[in-house]
Amino acid sequence: MRVPIADLRAQYESIRPAVQEAVLNVIESGRYVLGENVAALEQEIAELCGARYGVGVASGTDALALSLAALGVSPGDEVITTPFTFVATVEVIALLGARPVFVDLDPVTFNIDPGKIEDKITARTRVIMPVHLYGQTADMTRILDITQSRGIKVVCDGAQAIGAEHHGKPIGCFGDLVTLSFFPTKNLGGAGDGGMVLTNDADLAEKVRYLRVHGSDGTYSYKCVGYCSRLDEIQAAILRAKLPYLTTWNEARRNNAAVYDMLLRGLDVVLPTEMPCNKHVYHQYTIRSKRRDELRAWLKNNGIDTGVYYPSPLHLERAYQYLGYTRGDFPLCEEACDEVLSLPVFPELTDEQIAHVAFSIRRFFE
Repeated sequence: MRVPIADLRAQYESIRPAVQEAVLNVIESGRYVLGENVAALEQEIAELCGARYGVGVASGTDALALSLAALGVSPGDEVITTPFTFVATVEVIALLGARPVFVDLDPVTFNIDPGKIEDKITARTRVIMPVHLYGQTADMTRILDITQSRGIKVVCDGAQAIGAEHHGKPIGCFGDLVTLSFFPTKNLGGAGDGGMVLTNDADLAEKVRYLRVHGSDGTYSYKCVGYCSRLDEIQAAILRAKLPYLTTWNEARRNNAAVYDMLLRGLDVVLPTEMPCNKHVYHQYTIRSKRRDELRAWLKNNGIDTGVYYPSPLHLERAYQYLGYTRGDFPLCEEACDEVLSLPVFPELTDEQIAHVAFSIRRFFE
């Protein structure tokens, strides 16, 4: 039996008429950039995520870059984040001339460990950037306790966590800015790149709106040096067609995760942990195994795709050697990179496919 890591075609087939109608309506309208669908999507996503403002941009990476730029991050500043993340989180810091400062992870959630943040704060620290990895929020209660008394800003990388909650509140309620990605494989994905910045600060929302259009308000007058980062109207229309299904899809991911938890219990693997204060939306269902590479090869031979997110900690990547970190600086992160394995958990996964994955893993350990 073949089990892909994601099945975008199956999702599309389930809502084909709505997506096709949305795309055709945009084409027929003749309005392709920052039109009514973008404006409506910004309002709808902001409401879903508990934020006052949403600003659509061209990608999740741009959402991070524009968020830091809106806060005035510049050369000489430091941004504290995790080395256990997709490279976009870190590259936007470096591209602005600021210095990424890394903190090791919590081995239970894979998110940044709040207990290790304070030791990394200096007079140059401008921003802390936690990542809500795999669909579970970082410990925002503890992080905000650290930052609020110090005047340090918080930008949350929420690319994998739309629909997640912390203490019953959605992700837009925490931090100065929150970024989303609408890459096709995300829990809410378009048919190409797209992203959004969420905030409850009117001034920051206005700055991001200027930044996404060359620093302009739409005229030939420029308030700042900006970017070209507009969310396409077609992508916004597709996302609006999908948005009514997001809660159902997230619950399907949670149900699939619960089935895995039951079927894999007792094996020599570490299963994901949903913290009591969180609602996990399982962008990834990620287990840990000391025999990760053997297990992955076994599953591939049984027709099962898996993912490794992420195989290399960013502090050891050649691009970031200039930061001066060495192996052993973040041992929990390095260990996780050797052990994590993400199993198929997408909403359209069938009971038969889940059983095939689980029993294939059981056979590996027999």
